[in-house]
Amino acid sequence: MGGEWSDHRLSDVIELIGGGTPKRSRSDYWGGDIPWLSVKDFNDDYRYVYSAEETITEYGLNNSSTKILEAGEIIISARGTVGALAQLARPMAFNQSCYGIRAKKEFTFNDYLYYLLRYTVANLQRITHGAVFDTITRETFQHVDISLPPITEQSAIAHILGTLDDKIELNRQMNRTLEAMAQALFKSWFIDFDPVVVNALHAGNPIPEKFAQRAAHYRDNPDALRLPEDTLRQFPDRFQDSELGAIPEGWEIESLFSLFTLIGGGTPKTSVPEYWNGDIPWFSVVDAPAPSDVYVIDTEKHITPLGVDKSSTKILPVGTTIISARGTVGKCALVGVPMAMNQSCYGVQGKEGISSLFTYYTIRFQVSDLQRSGHGSVFNTITKETFKSINIPFPGKEITQLFENSIKVFMEQIHANLFQTKILARLRDTLLPKLISGELRVPDAEKLLEGVE
Repeated sequence: MGGEWSDHRLSDVIELIGGGTPKRSRSDYWGGDIPWLSVKDFNDDYRYVYSAEETITEYGLNNSSTKILEAGEIIISARGTVGALAQLARPMAFNQSCYGIRAKKEFTFNDYLYYLLRYTVANLQRITHGAVFDTITRETFQHVDISLPPITEQSAIAHILGTLDDKIELNRQMNRTLEAMAQALFKSWFIDFDPVVVNALHAGNPIPEKFAQRAAHYRDNPDALRLPEDTLRQFPDRFQDSELGAIPEGWEIESLFSLFTLIGGGTPKTSVPEYWNGDIPWFSVVDAPAPSDVYVIDTEKHITPLGVDKSSTKILPVGTTIISARGTVGKCALVGVPMAMNQSCYGVQGKEGISSLFTYYTIRFQVSDLQRSGHGSVFNTITKETFKSINIPFPGKEITQLFENSIKVFMEQIHANLFQTKILARLRDTLLPKLISGELRVPDAEKLLEGVE
């Protein structure tokens, strides 16, 4: 490895910061401007965490044991899901199930430390302990031996690995933008009925009070809805009354069950090894992608063709929507490669020419209603009856196909970005242990990266 590397205990080169939770009973502690992290916010294999599901106030921060981590510092989950890691993209607080970590500058720096911790997480997990949960304690870090190269080599290693993560992050941000555009178009067409509002304005037809604000916007900004004329002509120029209130003229009220085909899943017997570790991805809720990534292209577990044949699971074609129906209800994904799924999910496909992307976004937008309608004594559960109870205005299959054609290029790019990200992550994960251990030196790694786009 070379005499310039120095040996240390991991605990000697880091500062550990504990987290905490403001009292839930104090409403003035919650809902402020300070993101408050828990593992669900960063358990996604991305380097940076940008936001948290929950936020706290400065008052809550000052009256609890939680602390602020600065941008660039590291968070690691220490209980339950042990060893999830991220660097903070902005200052955030965090709960007591995590540790904040910062580098001691005389030994290393945060960017290199992040990759060092990724390398050592396997060791941390092997020596975790706890009666109920696996747990990382402060003592755990005292049992991990590390070797550090000189700072200049640390910088070069962090740069190589960071370049790959930067490309992954660029894909992530691009997917967020593209998905937001697709989602906005769905909302505009099928929730806010903007094309109908604009057509009604042009025709001088009455506009229901519910859409008066949208009408005022388009009256003041006549070019705001940028749709081709032939697309706009596919929408009516009047509204009609319905059981759901005002909807576009000619659209029908339909239940989700009448529009979509539901497909059940299944689990091959875990006691039969021949059913498992094959080439067929097998989806469960843990595999649900971030909403901005849309597609699931790989899963934690895989099964064999024999596992499919000997169970109730089925192969779902690309473009099928999956929604989790038990336990964690309402997680959605689009199938990005042919895969099977477990019995806690439904596959959802449009009937009779209804587009797959319309199906996906309809399910996404109806998730809150599905969750409210879910039932079960232990877990919330979505059943076929749930789909029968949710009604929506349906424009006809032609407009659903028009929507698909309008966002297809966005979705194809998201899909391609995910596959590129998978390749980049595999390369990063191959190089990381070799560089951190000294098995591969920086010049050789740089040669391997030549031509990586």
